[in-house]
Amino acid sequence: MIDLDDTDRALLRALAMDGTQSAGALGRRFGLSQPATWRRIKRLEEAGILRGLRVEVDRAALGFGVTVFLGVKLAAKGRVGLEDFERAVSAIPEVQVVQHVLGLFDYRLRVVARDIADFERVLRRRIMTLPGMGQVEANVLLTEERRLGPLG
Repeated sequence: MIDLDDTDRALLRALAMDGTQSAGALGRRFGLSQPATWRRIKRLEEAGILRGLRVEVDRAALGFGVTVFLGVKLAAKGRVGLEDFERAVSAIPEVQVVQHVLGLFDYRLRVVARDIADFERVLRRRIMTLPGMGQVEANVLLTEERRLGPLG
């Protein structure tokens, strides 16, 4: 782990909001030269703190108006390997995120669908037929706010 100063944290906050900003623009904003800003960004990348740029896709604009978080408890962990479940669930295009978690459920899935009827189809035909499926709990996303986490 590297030591971060206030400028590093400010750069991280700015890049988290808009990763397309140039080193020159960021440098002007924070009183650094373009090369100094670039060196800081490279140092953060090499330390594994910055791991590339991401594009945020508006799912609703693409016709996916429903997001559901599923808690999944596997029925038979001994007979069906976790890797088998992860491989099978990762092959479902509507499943955007697969998280192996500790607690009441074994997995947390983020599933997108066009509408509730489409979600029901995905749930019944794809998710509930996965190897080792047991208990499932669904939570429909109403709103979402972007948070910067510990840098905020």
